[in-house]
Amino acid sequence: MAGERHTALITGASSGIGAAFARELAARGYDLILVARREDRLAALADECRGMGSVAADILPADLAKPEDVGRIVKRIEDTPSLDLLINNAGFGTTGFFSDVEWRKHQDMIQVHVTAGLLLAHAALPGMIARRQGGIINVSSLSAYLAMPNAVTYCATKMCLITFSEALAKELAGTGVRVQALCPGFTYTEFHDTPEFAQFKRTDVSAGMWMSAADVARESLDGLKTGRVVFVPGWKYRLLMKFQRSPLGRLLVWALARKRWQSKK
Repeated sequence: MAGERHTALITGASSGIGAAFARELAARGYDLILVARREDRLAALADECRGMGSVAADILPADLAKPEDVGRIVKRIEDTPSLDLLINNAGFGTTGFFSDVEWRKHQDMIQVHVTAGLLLAHAALPGMIARRQGGIINVSSLSAYLAMPNAVTYCATKMCLITFSEALAKELAGTGVRVQALCPGFTYTEFHDTPEFAQFKRTDVSAGMWMSAADVARESLDGLKTGRVVFVPGWKYRLLMKFQRSPLGRLLVWALARKRWQSKK
């Protein structure tokens, strides 16, 4: 309908792919609800998005590792009848053998990547189904396809998002609601700027394999329209995925992914 407003809620919106989604959606005329821990970063991004064409850009400071904060986001979703796009983007990585990493980090990762994302989807779907339109993007990772040491829980939770998205998409067939599991490769974000990746150097990965967060977000949103459930942005990564089950393909994908996680000795 002419003049119809669209609203998107984005978690992990204060930087990286989440912030890129916000800018792209603002340029497309979406109202926004921006969720992340860093209130100052959210406020600055909301001001920027308002200037790009989004009529409304609200912020909701929250830590998805805290169930009570997730509950506040669920309430906001339930109170937003115009919500037709949910982007579960919040996430983080750790390095180290599973048994060496403190359990709390594993627990928080499961909470942020899986429990929170599924809870938000569960809250958003009734309204989307009733309006027969909407979309959910679950940000996974190309690393999900690799059972990698030093990133056990990360790989497991990201693969969970892919399986969840594929099964949910089948349930929602014919409802007008689309689901995507976004699986980016190396992306220029703040992901590697934490102490967890102090030994990681972006120059260890060929410059041609890096994508900008803006390109990842734009391709993801365009891909959502096509109905492709598992979406890999970037033609080079799509090419890798086509033959990743072959010995050569798995070797190449493994060589790229291990640089992301293994610290130099």
